[in-house]
Amino acid sequence: MGTLYYAGSEVAIPFDDQALAHLKVLATAKLRRGESFTVSWAHPPGERPGRSTIWVHPTIPLRFVFDSLDQPELDRAWLESLSTSANLSGGIVIDSEHVQQDHDSA
Repeated sequence: MGTLYYAGSEVAIPFDDQALAHLKVLATAKLRRGESFTVSWAHPPGERPGRSTIWVHPTIPLRFVFDSLDQPELDRAWLESLSTSANLSGGIVIDSEHVQQDHDSA
């Protein structure tokens, strides 16, 4: 399980390494072009019910921390799907299966 740190904050946003790797590739490409987008996810069990969304912009610092030394294999179809959704008003939505379920084991 990996962690995204947003806006220079020490507040951790947990994602599995596979989802985080895809998000990193997409964010890097879009931010390099000066493009902004949103990322949303449902809160995992054990947290307050609901969902969160962050606005990703070239001026907002991001830090991607992976638990594994090995880079996950990227799924081109999923990257294309995420890229398409990043360009829509709803932005990227990370499925609940890709949100870290157990914060204490990380």
